[in-house]
Amino acid sequence: MYDLNQIYVDGAFVTPHGEERFELFNPATEAVIGTVRLADADDAHRAIAAAKRALPAWSRTTLPERAALLRRMHAAVAARENELFAAITEEYGAPVSRTRWMAQYAAQVFLDAIHAMEHFEFERTMGIAHVVMQPVGVVGLITPWNANASFITGKLASALATGCTAVIKPSEMSALQTRVVMEALHEAGAPAGVFNIVTGRGDVVGAAIVDSPDVRKISFTGSTAVGKGILRAAAGDIKRVTLELGGKSPTIILDDADFATAVPLAIQAGFMNSGQACVAGTRILVPRSRMAEFEALATAAVDACVSGDPAHADTTIGPMVSQKQWDRVQSYIAKGVAEGARLLAGGEGRPEGYARGWLVRPTLFTDVRNDMTIARDEIFGPVLSIIAYDDEEEAIAIANDTSYGLSAYIATGDLARGARMAARIDSGRVMINTLTHEPKAPFGGFKQSGLGRENGVIGLEAYLEPKAIIGL
Repeated sequence: MYDLNQIYVDGAFVTPHGEERFELFNPATEAVIGTVRLADADDAHRAIAAAKRALPAWSRTTLPERAALLRRMHAAVAARENELFAAITEEYGAPVSRTRWMAQYAAQVFLDAIHAMEHFEFERTMGIAHVVMQPVGVVGLITPWNANASFITGKLASALATGCTAVIKPSEMSALQTRVVMEALHEAGAPAGVFNIVTGRGDVVGAAIVDSPDVRKISFTGSTAVGKGILRAAAGDIKRVTLELGGKSPTIILDDADFATAVPLAIQAGFMNSGQACVAGTRILVPRSRMAEFEALATAAVDACVSGDPAHADTTIGPMVSQKQWDRVQSYIAKGVAEGARLLAGGEGRPEGYARGWLVRPTLFTDVRNDMTIARDEIFGPVLSIIAYDDEEEAIAIANDTSYGLSAYIATGDLARGARMAARIDSGRVMINTLTHEPKAPFGGFKQSGLGRENGVIGLEAYLEPKAIIGL
């Protein structure tokens, strides 16, 4: 049993002032594997004060000095890859086929931030003005449970690259990952207070960070509902806010697509990270003229997916993170049936052979209308909907008929055609015949999928304020 009882404030591991204990579960077995002592508002205020004290010195560091720390952080997190791999598998339930990438990516983001920093114009001439990009100040970084480690490191890397100091509130459900990352970052030898990690509830620690006038920017990844609350609270003192929120991404299968590659791409896009991904392509738009062919191939592909023990090499879909999330996914499968969608694969309940664990049967619906609940709401589980369309114009209309706009996918035999369609999709990212991640490109969404962008050169801008200096 794990007993996690430390946070990181002002360069040291300390016992939280908060006394609440939060149980940690193994989602594959439903067993309690430990507890974490949660920080409270007092802890958040101590961390903010430490970051504020560290800001003047850190904000004046040179780019080589910042890059040197980021390289040390990369090396320290990379050295803990196996520990992080084990933590992600045990407390989150990601299949080992994905966990290795997740553990490695948590270190890689520091090198990506260095690349962005080295290609960013921190000083520019605009007319007769000398424009200097100045750190926004102390930033609050709030991370989700579906990729906690890499969100901690990715947001922190951008903040440090721009000369900001940080207070991080990681998901309390991901305390094992947080501990590994926290210990690694400490070993990198950052000046005291430059980063602080305070594990606690969003409505306690998160609220204290958002409400503090000493925090000048919030970067939050999570649900749209919580993001709206943060935006309202941040308006009180005009904080800068970056929000990466929910999604209901379309995967558009064009009539010229090669189904031998398009079907696997569509299923992988929908089931990535066990379906617990904001970018998951859960609405699959298929030309009516090729519907029967697609349904047959997609059904076989979903039936071949293995929802099971994340430690098994052949598992492609791990458990949902919690009982609450499992119940949520089950309720949406029931709604899909009740509203008239036709099940091609999966359905309610656990996969055959499992009586415990928050495992979901990989589920595929067809005869779905875009006004059905399963086509409107972000389910955050392995549940896909096939929606028919008659022509390109209708496909674009359906794809854009959503309150979200985070990612989109297009499968086509004609890249130029795919590019023309991509230009008309209201989405922060559109991928054509690929699921490849590009860390140099901005990441974020249109509409209720968020505000602002992360990653790359554009992602750094959110941590900086432009100052025009004019003198003749």
